[in-house]
Amino acid sequence: MVAIPNHHFFQWINQLKNSGYHVYWFDVTDGGPKSKKIKWVTQIKGWKLRWDFPWRSSIKKNTPKLYKSIQRFNENSVLSTFEKTLNEIKPDVVHVFEMQLAGLPILPIMLKNKTPLIYSSWGSDMFNYKALGVGEIEVKTFLARVNYLITDCKRDYKIAIQNGFNSSFLGVFPGNGGIDINQSNIEISETRNTILIKGYDDGVGKASIVLKALELVDQVLLTSKKIIIYSADRGLKLQIDQSKFLLNLNIKIYYRTDFIPNRNLLALMGASCIHIANSISDGMPNALLEAMGMGAFPIQSNPGGVGDEVIEHNKNGLLIDNPIDEKVIAKLIEQALKNEKLRKEAQNFNVNFINSNYNRSKLLPQIVKLYKNIKAEPFK
Repeated sequence: MVAIPNHHFFQWINQLKNSGYHVYWFDVTDGGPKSKKIKWVTQIKGWKLRWDFPWRSSIKKNTPKLYKSIQRFNENSVLSTFEKTLNEIKPDVVHVFEMQLAGLPILPIMLKNKTPLIYSSWGSDMFNYKALGVGEIEVKTFLARVNYLITDCKRDYKIAIQNGFNSSFLGVFPGNGGIDINQSNIEISETRNTILIKGYDDGVGKASIVLKALELVDQVLLTSKKIIIYSADRGLKLQIDQSKFLLNLNIKIYYRTDFIPNRNLLALMGASCIHIANSISDGMPNALLEAMGMGAFPIQSNPGGVGDEVIEHNKNGLLIDNPIDEKVIAKLIEQALKNEKLRKEAQNFNVNFINSNYNRSKLLPQIVKLYKNIKAEPFK
């Protein structure tokens, strides 16, 4: 496995625990200590620094230019380290998670061998690769080397084909390997009193537009509600502080840096009447699937039509066609809050739909089987 340290990656890889596979993880960024979430995996970390010299952290913080100059000579390259690792392990298969951060950095080495390569496309990886700074030739060269493709939505499989992919497609799977549903945390529609908002506002995520939309919603609909913003970027706090309307609401913020255990976030979703997530680019959002599985009514942006794959507008959710139009989003919020019948019917449908199609325990044997179907080549 080649990936950055990522919660969804750890969830995926844990589907293989007790499967009989010997799994290695090459941390392509070498960020932080070994993960306690995947203790059973052989973790290849600590490879980047040639010498962890005294006062390194202080120099990095206080004199970044000097630190950058030093690190040009003090860091091992990804390519040389990965090649050495590959030759030592001689794996039956290499699986990369995300193209830009994990696939392209090791591509020159993979072009030199015939080891089967699986690529899991995540998020904006395929849909918006140009905005991520990846060129068309790079994408086509990478996809030509990929032997097996996994996507988190149907949209990105089509995009991969348009860019020359013609090898084996292993299917559409959520990036985290499935939703772990606790039925006891799913409250009935009538007792739900929380509006839950995903707080990404980083240029792609547009939570600030959702806050602007809230200012246009009839205050009577919001006065009795708790509003929780999770994974929030810091700028949202300033936006709230500068709005008399928002300051009068019952808003709680959990920043990106605040660790919320996934089970706690799912419990929040299970008590929320609506879940709002807004961005200009994404794959199939794990948060959307989790919210639906926990019965929160989804109001979701729809880049490239990805939301259409799980939401039928006005039936089991509402789709945001223009993520920068706060007026339209405000109308969708009002529509959802006023129509309890719609929310209740959507809850019943969505909980069953996610349980049938994205339940973690049901996907586990399929994911384990994926690797058994790989045609291994003798390592050279």
